[in-house]
Amino acid sequence: QVQLQESGPGLVKPSQTLSLTCTVSGGSITTNYDYWNWIRQPPGKGLEWMGAIANSGSTYYSPSLKSRTSISADTSKNQFTLQLSSVTPEDTAVYYCVGANTIVIQEGVGSWGQGTQVTVSS
Repeated sequence: QVQLQESGPGLVKPSQTLSLTCTVSGGSITTNYDYWNWIRQPPGKGLEWMGAIANSGSTYYSPSLKSRTSISADTSKNQFTLQLSSVTPEDTAVYYCVGANTIVIQEGVGSWGQGTQVTVSS
């Protein structure tokens, strides 16, 4: 029943900060799942877990992205956001937001958004 929808720019210039928002409908980010995750898939590569925010407010990040990743939530709007700074063309990927009861995400687990394509231009 719960649905997630990513929104944000499809094209970002190198060195800029990417900001994506996930809007949750048909449920609440405070009750439906324990963790709200961001996952991406670069062209020709597998899924990469980026980080998550828990209902407690605690955040968790992939070690490789921690220095330039920030996840926050706005419970009044039923949204959570991703900010990725200093982007490069290697950050080009399809970005997904996912609600689940784990921070270790597998395909078919939890509720996934449809994904949004983000391209970092050269």
